Amino acid sequence: MKTRRLGANGPEISVVGYGGWEAGGTAWGPNESDDAVVAAMRAALDAGIDWIDTAEVYGDGESERLVGLSVAGRRDEVTIASKVAPSEEGSGFLPEQVRAACDASLGRLGTDRIDLYQLHWPDGTGVPLEDTWGAMAALQDAGKVRWIGVSNFSRELIARCEAIRHVDSLQPEFSMLNREHAATVAWCATNGTGVVSYGPLAFGLLTGAIGPDTVFPPGDWRTPSDEPEDPDEVDLFSPDRFPAALEAVAAIAKIAERVGVTTAQLALAWNAAQRGVTSAIAGSRNPDHVRSNAAAGDVELDEATLTELDAVLVGGGF
Repeated sequence: MKTRRLGANGPEISVVGYGGWEAGGTAWGPNESDDAVVAAMRAALDAGIDWIDTAEVYGDGESERLVGLSVAGRRDEVTIASKVAPSEEGSGFLPEQVRAACDASLGRLGTDRIDLYQLHWPDGTGVPLEDTWGAMAALQDAGKVRWIGVSNFSRELIARCEAIRHVDSLQPEFSMLNREHAATVAWCATNGTGVVSYGPLAFGLLTGAIGPDTVFPPGDWRTPSDEPEDPDEVDLFSPDRFPAALEAVAAIAKIAERVGVTTAQLALAWNAAQRGVTSAIAGSRNPDHVRSNAAAGDVELDEATLTELDAVLVGGGF
């Protein structure tokens, strides 16, 4: 598994990371059992993935609890990343709320430090970002977290944070089917900010396992809807985008077959090949899928293949 340094001063991490969103057991349907999720996480570690991303809002702390169980006895081998979210979904961004959220996450994770602590998305309740980021810096000074980052932030918001303390990482949604933040991802490389991209498999679309007749489990957020929760976000599962996405995936799958990898492996390797990306986060509760994802960390794509993929994406409107 290839590794890269996260930004200018961060840890060396594998180019494929394990994502703990599914492990929350809510947005992706219920977990089969604690043991099943722990087995998937441990399969990731055994396959060379050396970092796990989770958050307080993933199953209201359930994902963090399962991460703690999974890394027990192996804590020093694993870089753990977690996040605090604004209220009402999360603990809130007031300084005292950020401190309390960190302590609660530490307890669920069963550890004395969080390696990478992130703001999950921008606050919309009126809390000054400078106050929130100052609290993050204080947690770093206290040794409770080692590096601090943001998720779903714009360059302008990152600049406001930089005036107080360096932003070690950005976590944006980024995949072959959603390149909306490509310019920001590339800019991070010049700013010394690492990028850990979420959704690199387009939430299952780029595995090739989703088709026009796919029925998602109860509670799964991907169920197509004519009324997306956030009209400003790219919703690949909306009725007007889903067919085009499936066409693009079919074309990508043919390239993957020629290269000798799975569609998911090609998508992860493409992500890791983009300027600015440190690591791509892939989540699964299936150990076999996890091991296959991890194998993408050794795939090198030549310029001809990257150019061919770009032509497919542009031609499909992605």
